[in-house]
Amino acid sequence: MITLEYLRSFRIGGYAIFDLVVSFVGIYLLAPLLSKICRKFSLRVSTLSWLFLTLPISIVVHLLVNQKTLMVQDFLDLQSHWGLKILIITLTFLGIRNIKKLRNCKP
Repeated sequence: MITLEYLRSFRIGGYAIFDLVVSFVGIYLLAPLLSKICRKFSLRVSTLSWLFLTLPISIVVHLLVNQKTLMVQDFLDLQSHWGLKILIITLTFLGIRNIKKLRNCKP
């Protein structure tokens, strides 16, 4: 039987591939529900925007619950990991640019 530790042992740059895949699949499955919730606030958020925002949201959530994962530590490191910082900022920009404010929207 495959254990969770075994699945998390496959890594790219120190980050578990399994965790990344589960995050993106989870957001993809939750995107319709999340978009529906955002419509109540007169915002239209596409599934693609949710996928772009997956990693930035995960960093914010991990910071809020005070869980220092490797990606959070690397992102907060002021001396290095500039590629990760550029990636997260780029993903944030790509995710936010397609969010539209709806006019005359009735929830």
